[in-house]
Amino acid sequence: MASQEIEALAGALARLPGLGPRSARRAVLWLVKNRTAALPALLDALGEVAERLVECTTCGNVDTSDPCGICADPRRDARSLCVVEDVADVWALDRARLFPGRYHVLGGKLSALDGIGPEDLNIASLLARVADGAVDEVVLAMNATLEGQTTAHYLAERLEGLPLRVTQLAHGLPVGGELDYLDEGTLAQALRARRPVG
Repeated sequence: MASQEIEALAGALARLPGLGPRSARRAVLWLVKNRTAALPALLDALGEVAERLVECTTCGNVDTSDPCGICADPRRDARSLCVVEDVADVWALDRARLFPGRYHVLGGKLSALDGIGPEDLNIASLLARVADGAVDEVVLAMNATLEGQTTAHYLAERLEGLPLRVTQLAHGLPVGGELDYLDEGTLAQALRARRPVG
């Protein structure tokens, strides 16, 4: 049996996404074995982030500066804006380095069951960002869930009539996907989005 403190650390790590109790115990064991080199560096990094972490007032991203590194980057195309549900979506899209523009984080998605309406999301700040005509295109990068698609539809309606192009990420069959392993929703979306060959 480990001490209460070590069990508490394992319990805290087990609450992180992607780590269960066994993985958390393995991580704690590794930290204990490498405590002279790994533990101080981890504690310093956690302390630094905890002290400096802020939400970007422009886009809603989380960074150690405001505006965040993406909004402050002059190489980014300010005329192109990608709207996402959460900060994790910004990080995933930006890691791929395929989108040259800037982002806007809604902070969730519309959900009648959870009582989340438009006033609970960063929609007003999105509309304010595009109202001055400085944005040419808004890419709606919502998750392919019912709530995500409802949110995208709502945003498309709110952006209608503004002098900009509203686009949405394509949904459907993943590269390398086999039909018999796909769920009905993915297959239905792929059929609806079919296009001519050639």
